[in-house]
Amino acid sequence: METFKITTDETLRETIQHGNNRYPFAYYPDNIWKFDFHRIDWHWHHELEFLYTAEGTALCLIGTSKIELHKGCGIFINSGVLHRFEAQSSTFAPNIVFSPTLLAPENSLIYEKYILPVISSSVPYQVFSPSNTFGKQVLQLLSQICTIQETKPDNELCTIQLLFQLWNILQKNMDWTSDSNSIHRLNHKQARLQAMMQYIHDHYMEEITLETIAASASISKSGALHIFQTGIHCSPVAYLIQYRLAQAAESRLPNNFVPLKNRFFLLQKKTDLQVPAISAGSLDNIII
Repeated sequence: METFKITTDETLRETIQHGNNRYPFAYYPDNIWKFDFHRIDWHWHHELEFLYTAEGTALCLIGTSKIELHKGCGIFINSGVLHRFEAQSSTFAPNIVFSPTLLAPENSLIYEKYILPVISSSVPYQVFSPSNTFGKQVLQLLSQICTIQETKPDNELCTIQLLFQLWNILQKNMDWTSDSNSIHRLNHKQARLQAMMQYIHDHYMEEITLETIAASASISKSGALHIFQTGIHCSPVAYLIQYRLAQAAESRLPNNFVPLKNRFFLLQKKTDLQVPAISAGSLDNIII
């Protein structure tokens, strides 16, 4: 079976362009099961995303939240939010990703009044269920948008009309009141996570400790552990080992570079087992 893999940069920002400058909209008829390790791995993008589970069950991870999206359910993921999708079996989950400017230019009244409050809010995601009127309306529109991408040529005008209807329902049924403190905390944590990940990418061939990883973001060892666990659900050391193994698999490292003590994690990489939780105190003096 052909497998797919998401591509990201050093900060986990997805590198693919969604649509183009003239029409910044993209439709992806994804089966999560067909992706490498049956997951669309951690990534974020400035664009907005709507996903609809047409078949199977998708597990969406956002921060410390784990959301099960059963058949018929959907989710909205806000701009700049780190997320990941997983599946335990074949799961067809078509999704749309588009720039907020598709709906209105940044300097317009529509953008400032109806779009900016959403993308600058502290709401990272919203789940839609067919069991309530609000969710059912959104899901019906989302299904229509996905359907016309596959059945109707020259569908741009219809797509935007449906998106406006969908956005209008969101505006009427949700409280997008901004909480600047919450926004600051979310962005600050993600920035520190990205700083530590970049440090690992730059120094993975050197001897690294939890202390040096934490120091790269000017935080404590326990703080580094917390940010990694809440951000991407693994420890800094586990991420370092996985990154070394990934580089070795792509022949960017000598065959004998990955330390023997690290090769235990090959089992985790092959079987997708969870790495045991590691306390800050237990790693104080370990050189990886």
